[in-house]
Amino acid sequence: MSGTEDGRAHAPSQANTARLKRLTDSELFSPLQWRRRVLFWSGAVLVGLAAVGFAQAADYAYGLFRGVVTHNRFWAFLITPATFALLAWLTQGALKPTRGSGIPQAIAALKVEDEDFRHILLSLRVAIGKMALTLAALAGGASVGREGPTVHVGAGLLYSLGRRFGFDEPAAAGRFILAGSAAGLAAAFNTPLAGVVFAIEEMSGEFEHRMSGTLLTAVIVSGVVSLGILGNYAYFGHFDIGLPLGEAWWAVLAAGIVCGLVGGLFARLIQPSDHGFRGMVGRLRARQPVVFAAACGLALVLLSQLTHTGLYGTGYAQAKEILEGHAETVTSFGALKFLGNIASYWAGIPGGIFSPALAVGAGLGQNLSTILPGVDVSAMALLGMAAYLSGVTQAPLTATVISMELTANQQMVLPIMATCLIARAASSIFSHKPVYRALADKLIEGYERELARRNAEAQRDDLAEGDISASDMAMKEHASKPMVEDPATPIPPSDDHPDDTSSSPQQR
Repeated sequence: MSGTEDGRAHAPSQANTARLKRLTDSELFSPLQWRRRVLFWSGAVLVGLAAVGFAQAADYAYGLFRGVVTHNRFWAFLITPATFALLAWLTQGALKPTRGSGIPQAIAALKVEDEDFRHILLSLRVAIGKMALTLAALAGGASVGREGPTVHVGAGLLYSLGRRFGFDEPAAAGRFILAGSAAGLAAAFNTPLAGVVFAIEEMSGEFEHRMSGTLLTAVIVSGVVSLGILGNYAYFGHFDIGLPLGEAWWAVLAAGIVCGLVGGLFARLIQPSDHGFRGMVGRLRARQPVVFAAACGLALVLLSQLTHTGLYGTGYAQAKEILEGHAETVTSFGALKFLGNIASYWAGIPGGIFSPALAVGAGLGQNLSTILPGVDVSAMALLGMAAYLSGVTQAPLTATVISMELTANQQMVLPIMATCLIARAASSIFSHKPVYRALADKLIEGYERELARRNAEAQRDDLAEGDISASDMAMKEHASKPMVEDPATPIPPSDDHPDDTSSSPQQR
């Protein structure tokens, strides 16, 4: 009897324990999930603060250079080549991953679930170095932007934070990288919707349902930080422009085809290759990286002498002038800025291509408006910006949303979307793969080649001792054949940790 009563007494207790366990295991009340959420929110605050501080520091750094060359334009002949050479020299070792845009590094780290590879690309040292060296590039007049580096820094900050607090499992670390990248772009441009679309379309290429809330909250928190410090603003200001149905829509076709083709050409020219003209450029850079960078800096200065505003910096001021309908920029600004961007990227120095791409697109749109007299110049410039960005990145949704949010314009949604889709198709004629993904694949390939080369060297010693056959050695030699790699290819860890270098990183 007493046993039956004890059983009845314990039954409610067991049921309550089971309910409590189910409650704590649920996504809403799970302590692990809340720990991760707090880390995401804290990291997003850090990303927002870093983005705002970086933006203000970038404006100050470029302002210093602009003040000097405004006083005497010939100072640029000394400052810019010397800065390019110094940055090429500083980034030859552990800071090599700071080179370039930063978005390919974040994509590569997301694709490869290898802890050493991710740490090399996204460590705090790299994040801090990325900001400092990009600021130095702007202070030297480089034609680079800060948005790509902000994405790199955002991915690095959230990845390092998650890793520090135990979220180092590959899939979990990937979520931190993705959220940090989206938060970085959202805070850099003050474009929260573009941050989400960028993460889906450009970074991951896929979207987990469970990531939607995490991603949105990271973007919202970083955006709130930016809004709280800088206020509610549009990057280029508010533009009340439209494109009425009818003959004016010829502008959509013209901008989509022309700017898409030019954007695809740019994407092709900055992708490393072993062959042809790009192969020659890569070999020259590999032989004398510092001298080659200085030559690129000199080329940028020479091109800038053809304009009275110069081709230095992000091109924000010139793009805004064109959008406002001012005619102070030279008619060839778009083409010259295109060449200036190539010179800056080929130099292998830190800096992004987002803002300079918008400036090129605005300049090309201004040129197209001269052959389409019935179209408003501002509307044509906006279409050119969106189309060129879509052509470079082959991410039409991201280009559409960014163009809308940068100008706080809703009337041009359909024309911009149609233009970006046409530009995406035209771009593929020159560039068969989206540029950020192509550059990320080069980073991965270069890393794996270096691992194979090291293994071949180790096995060459074994061959001398008779441990492996000559045919196996020949195969290893072939696998490790040198290639013209991306200038930002990370250097694998030393052989002090054999487990880290014994196999190639495993992709998802």
